[in-house]
Amino acid sequence: MRVDAVYANGTLKPSQPLDLAENERVVVTITQEADGTGPGQLDADFVEGLRRRLADAGPAPGLEEVRGRLSKIPGSMTPDFIAEREDR
Repeated sequence: MRVDAVYANGTLKPSQPLDLAENERVVVTITQEADGTGPGQLDADFVEGLRRRLADAGPAPGLEEVRGRLSKIPGSMTPDFIAEREDR
């Protein structure tokens, strides 16, 4: 859960109500908010964009659909798998 909060008088005050039971113990990770233009903000914008796209995405294809799509790829990937295992 991501929660914006303000630190005042020695206490973190969330900007919105939290869906937590009274006296429920939690672990908090604190990240200071940047000025909105640094790399941290770019990462946050990227993640938020991914979340929006995933919310609008349809369900993931089932195993049979994946197998069907893979079967249409010409050739074999077996030599690639063997070579990768030999590199280990």
